[in-house]
Amino acid sequence: MDSRMDDDVEGLKTEKKVDEGGMNNNTSKVKGTGSVNSKDMIFRADRIDLKSLDVQLEKHLSRVWSRNNVEKQIPTEEWEIDLSKLDIKNQIARGTYGTVYRGTYDNQDVAVKVLDWGEDGMITVTEAASLRASFRQEVAVWHKLDHPNVTKFVGASMGTSDLKVANKQSDGHTARACCVVVEYLSGGTLKQYLIRNRRKKLAYKVVIQLALDLSRGLSYLHSKKIVHRDVKSENMLLDAQRNLKIADFGVARVEAQNPSDMTGETGTLGYMAPEVLDGKPYNRRCDVYSFGICLWEIYCCDMPYPDLSFADVTSAVVRNETCALQNLRPEIPRCCPSSLVNIMKKCWDGHAEKRPEMDEVVKMLEAIDTSKGGGMIPEDQNPGCFCFAPTRGP
Repeated sequence: MDSRMDDDVEGLKTEKKVDEGGMNNNTSKVKGTGSVNSKDMIFRADRIDLKSLDVQLEKHLSRVWSRNNVEKQIPTEEWEIDLSKLDIKNQIARGTYGTVYRGTYDNQDVAVKVLDWGEDGMITVTEAASLRASFRQEVAVWHKLDHPNVTKFVGASMGTSDLKVANKQSDGHTARACCVVVEYLSGGTLKQYLIRNRRKKLAYKVVIQLALDLSRGLSYLHSKKIVHRDVKSENMLLDAQRNLKIADFGVARVEAQNPSDMTGETGTLGYMAPEVLDGKPYNRRCDVYSFGICLWEIYCCDMPYPDLSFADVTSAVVRNETCALQNLRPEIPRCCPSSLVNIMKKCWDGHAEKRPEMDEVVKMLEAIDTSKGGGMIPEDQNPGCFCFAPTRGP
């Protein structure tokens, strides 16, 4: 027994001390054990260097504390919202890559557009990354805008923290999704409003009021060098007093100084300018063309080209020299006042350089006298007014 104890004592005297770095690559150097795998190690409490372990723990906690402090000091984007203040309620609309909910943020009524793409594997990682980049671009454009005819931006989240969204399948789920929060407008979209008035039509003063709201909003965007690129009745919202506000800046972008830098088919069929449809360079005047189509739509409470396919519209609007439907534009009713007809035709001119600037359009609309009427006459009230013919022409 004495000889065994002497051996142990001798072994302790000859062993190397534990490295200050502690454990490396799943091995540890502990007194009396040598280098062994941590999974197979059996420790003897009387042979562990507790002082060394205390030093290691103190260093580790110091590193963690320092890292957390640095992370807290990193500034967030100025538009980043506090999701703890966001209460998402019922769904009010759904699109290809997102869902719009009604909710409250810091006790303010808001609309929340949640981009829920990419979570279900329906698109590739590359496509998801592209959509996230587009979303960041939308936020970058929207959060700087301040105008009575532009939907007020409240804030956004880039999916850096959990977002609680209720759905039909469960009581609610938590996801790291991107969302943009804007003021809630109870009047719905302009398109919905026009559909509701499709039969009875709108009073002329209402037509001009809506047209002025839209033109002033677009004039403001253009003054900020922003091209909306998807001007249509579905992207315009109304408040309770029927004031119109431009929304959805998903494809909006800052206008390039070099027109050749802005190309590609971006927008919605029926509202897209010829140069956009044809893949040619374009500028803010593509919005002017789309405004002309919207102006016709507001006056008529109807949709442009409801029976034509994409190919038909593209051929007729762009390649009019060989198409049977040459220089295709919505047909203007005969009862439409000449002052409004003049604005429509100037705005949807096939040559972008001939279209007016939006601030000029505002002045032309402000000069229109609505005191004597001039609105679209419902067909059932005036059978003699053939507002629409089977064929479409300029």
